[in-house]
Amino acid sequence: VQLQASGGGLVQAGDSLTLSCTVSGRIFSSSTMGWFRQAPGKEREFVAAIRWTGNGAYYADSVKGQFTASGGTAMRKVYLQMNSLKAEDTAVYYCAKSSRYGSKASADFDSWGQGTLVTVSS
Repeated sequence: VQLQASGGGLVQAGDSLTLSCTVSGRIFSSSTMGWFRQAPGKEREFVAAIRWTGNGAYYADSVKGQFTASGGTAMRKVYLQMNSLKAEDTAVYYCAKSSRYGSKASADFDSWGQGTLVTVSS
């Protein structure tokens, strides 16, 4: 499976942005698609994930109510809608695939896209 994240850019605090992750190749319907981010000088952290079937989204506490994961097999894409962006949301965002639904550990995600940069100016 190949993953390609896109949609990043420079936005102002309070703006919204939607990231996309295009999935190509073979992927099992039982897979989970996740979003992670890595801010400058910080470790990569879990943001959100959703079943490839398009349901069962779960989130990091830091983005719950602010970000929404959607998409799945019908579109061969997953999305991360980010609202009310803050400077601390600035990071490279990655999409990734896992066979372990419910996991927030990057080690459980075995395929990764190349990342897309989101910069939020305050």
